[in-house]
Amino acid sequence: MLENKASKHDAVYDLKGLNCPLPVLKAKKRLAAMQPGSRLWLETTDPLAVIDIPAFCADSGHQLIETASVSGGHRFLVERGEQQS
Repeated sequence: MLENKASKHDAVYDLKGLNCPLPVLKAKKRLAAMQPGSRLWLETTDPLAVIDIPAFCADSGHQLIETASVSGGHRFLVERGEQQS
C-alpha cells in the first residue's frame, strides 16, 4: 500500500527527456539544496529511472515515498534525508 501524504506544496522537478545518469545527478543537486524533510516529485521518461532513483535514494539516505507510472514515464516522490552525500 502506498502512502498518500503528497501535498500540493511538494515541488516538482521535470527531468523528462534526460537519460541516465542525468536524472539522478540533477536530482542529487536539487535535493542537496533543500531542507531535510522536504519533498520533491521527480518526473522522468528514462526507463532506467525505475532502477536508478530508488538506488540513489537508498545510497543517499533519502526516502522514496511514492512511485507512479504515468503516460510516457514515471513519477517519484522523494523526501530529503538528513544525510548529505
